[in-house]
Amino acid sequence: MSCFAVVPCAGVGARSGADGPKQYAPLAGRPLVAHTLDALAAVPRLAATLVVLSPDDVRFERLVPPRPGLWAERCGGATRAASVQGGLAALRRRGATDDDWVLVHDAARCLLRPAWVDRLIDACEDDTVGGLLALPVADTLKQADGGRVAATVDRRGKWAAQTPQMFRLGPLARALAAAGDAVTDEASAMEAAGAAPLLVEGALENFKVTWPQDFALAERLLETR
Repeated sequence: MSCFAVVPCAGVGARSGADGPKQYAPLAGRPLVAHTLDALAAVPRLAATLVVLSPDDVRFERLVPPRPGLWAERCGGATRAASVQGGLAALRRRGATDDDWVLVHDAARCLLRPAWVDRLIDACEDDTVGGLLALPVADTLKQADGGRVAATVDRRGKWAAQTPQMFRLGPLARALAAAGDAVTDEASAMEAAGAAPLLVEGALENFKVTWPQDFALAERLLETR
């Protein structure tokens, strides 16, 4: 059985304030997604990384140098779930089987470290379901209503999901098809199918670049590595 990475990279990054898709925004002298792909390329147990692009993407090959084991497919959809489903189908066309592991990782989590990916693979490779990087919630959680606090939410037992999220290709494809486009991560689809994914502790640094201020923080962290 092999391990493959799938990187959904078809979004527009509407919340980021970037001029164009945020995955191509410059960060520490390079496109954001290039940092993400460098980290995945440094994980020897990944047979290949497949980047799922929008059908009308004209930037990827111009901004990201080709390398062995880096595949690009213009099969992205309107939602993350649709893009991941397109990526799984593309992996099958390239020879992957239902029993192979797939690690889905957000393009915008550009501070990923290879050691974190190895930790996830170590934890999940003998598991019957698979799992995801995540962090126990440390902050007090508030339920909002009209810009005011409606309630304080009990944070005990709550984790913030990260990526990569690692599941076998066949069960993940079936779970996503059954769950539809509303799910925002792969673990949610697996949960809806009755599975209980393994929680593997990630790192605070593995945050998703989402808001304008996130770019400055990510750049500082990259430059101080």
